[in-house]
Amino acid sequence: MDDKARIVAETLEPNAIISEVARRYGLRPQQVFAWRREARKHAASAQQESPAFVPAVVAAAEPVASRSPKQRKRQATRDAGLIELEIDGIAMRVGGAPIPRRWPQ
Repeated sequence: MDDKARIVAETLEPNAIISEVARRYGLRPQQVFAWRREARKHAASAQQESPAFVPAVVAAAEPVASRSPKQRKRQATRDAGLIELEIDGIAMRVGGAPIPRRWPQ
């Protein structure tokens, strides 16, 4: 198994020619291609078995300067149900209060 893994890894090197690698080890290229397929299937199944989760961080709303009651109510309505995602320094806001729409009659 170690030899097989080493041979497959060698075929994955940049500019590697599979038929040359196979010849070097006295193998048929078809056998090496089959090992590569098998390795890809094994890697794909390993990824499916262990799902990756991103931790969710719940943060309190940032304090804001004092506003009139009318402004506070509007701000609270606008931020209701808001989800902010930050990935690699890029923030995206999802949700918020629904916007009423008028449908043509």
